[in-house]
Amino acid sequence: MSTPPRTPADRSTLLSRADAAVRGLTPGYFALVMATGILSVAMRTNNAMAISELLLVIAAVAYVVLVALSVVRVVRHREAMAADFADPARAFGFFTFVAATCVLGSRLAQEELHAPSLVLMILAALAWIVLGYTVPWTAVLGQHRPARALATANGTWFIWAVASQSIAVLAATLQVELPASMRPAMSLLAVFSWSVGIFLYGAVGVFVGVRMLAYPFRPADLTPPYWVAMGATAITVVAGARIVEMADAPVVDATRGLIAGASVFFWAFGTWLIPPLVIAGYWRHVRHRVPLRYEATLWSIIFPLGMYGVGSQFLGDVDHLPLVHAIGSVEIWIALAAWLVTFAAMLVTIWRTVLRRSRAGVEPGL
Repeated sequence: MSTPPRTPADRSTLLSRADAAVRGLTPGYFALVMATGILSVAMRTNNAMAISELLLVIAAVAYVVLVALSVVRVVRHREAMAADFADPARAFGFFTFVAATCVLGSRLAQEELHAPSLVLMILAALAWIVLGYTVPWTAVLGQHRPARALATANGTWFIWAVASQSIAVLAATLQVELPASMRPAMSLLAVFSWSVGIFLYGAVGVFVGVRMLAYPFRPADLTPPYWVAMGATAITVVAGARIVEMADAPVVDATRGLIAGASVFFWAFGTWLIPPLVIAGYWRHVRHRVPLRYEATLWSIIFPLGMYGVGSQFLGDVDHLPLVHAIGSVEIWIALAAWLVTFAAMLVTIWRTVLRRSRAGVEPGL
């Protein structure tokens, strides 16, 4: 059988395909690091050390690669980056950088690499402050018609709350490891960011709820990041459990009981959210036959699954709830299986769209 003639798309170079993929890189791709890092924490908690260390390496490599690709995108495709900041449907994905940085730092802290963890926490805190004021303005308040931005509110907005809680987790983790002179500042940062994260979760929940009720909602609109609504409750539980375990400090002593109780409430609400999210996936992919294929936003499902398992185990240990701990012990393996499938799908997608010669009509992308 003769080989069909090459089209211009077929003759595109690897460099041009990679450049096109970088241009279209979604701001939320750091969810890959978030998902991999939290599963590394989960595996270490359950004494699966080899798996944990492998996942840590993958998370660290992915973090470095994504940072490098983001820098290249800023240099070569500044207009695409600016367009993402101005798009309410995509801009909140930039907060995955903050959360990924903190998740990686939390995992390194478990290896007693406190100096790198502290550097990552400072970097994440600075990014959180800058993005926390920049993204809402560029994507929502700075628009000529802010009300129209509400029509695009989606699950990625919850990452704003996740980023805040991720700082609380890392600050609380480091608080007990750093010198006593640094503990008051770490305690205040942990409680402060945990509190802000709760208010952000409530605000985003209102915005997303209004969008779902006031505007047409199609199956294609029910994207994977809606799982972050559950993931945000799970990381709130983890942050709360870490704060409860912190060494004594005035702000900790004043809030420990409140945070411990609130963590149980958030775990219960996150658990309640899982069945509707599963049913929504069935409604989207089975009833309405929206194709289930790899996309970067799938990592926004894996991260909540892993975080829910870790949060359940931490909460079960801190509040002496063996049933909650048992639920987490089972759920993390489900999350790991989902990670394996998604990671394999990602590698296949990168191979097909970037590494090999693309066929006509196939747009390079990650």
